[in-house]
Amino acid sequence: MASTNSQSRVWTGRTLSTLAVLFMLFDGVVKFFPIPAVTDSFAQLGYPANLAVTIAIIELACVALYVLPRTSLLGAIVLTGYFGGAIATHVRVENPLFSHVLFPTYVAALIWAGLYLRNDQLRALVQAAAAGRN
Repeated sequence: MASTNSQSRVWTGRTLSTLAVLFMLFDGVVKFFPIPAVTDSFAQLGYPANLAVTIAIIELACVALYVLPRTSLLGAIVLTGYFGGAIATHVRVENPLFSHVLFPTYVAALIWAGLYLRNDQLRALVQAAAAGRN
């Protein structure tokens, strides 16, 4: 029974992580092409369109760190920083709260929940920290 729970937890974590990674891959790859959706959004956010490729490379490098098992914790940490920058950008241009400002938080929640469910060491660390507070 414990093996089934463990296996279910890991597969749930992989599914959550895959959803977030697929979104991030799409978002990163599309920035390599000067399509109206990219150029218009960069203009609306106040960034020069020529930075799209640079931001895409940074985003995809963060995703690569997250996808590799040995560096997945580091990847989650740097993606959290990346999402913080996205949140700050959306706040700066006064975008709507739930659809724009908080959207990076939703993706970050998928990233961390997926990693927590599939990584025994992270789970043990979080549980030890929680036990230490009590």
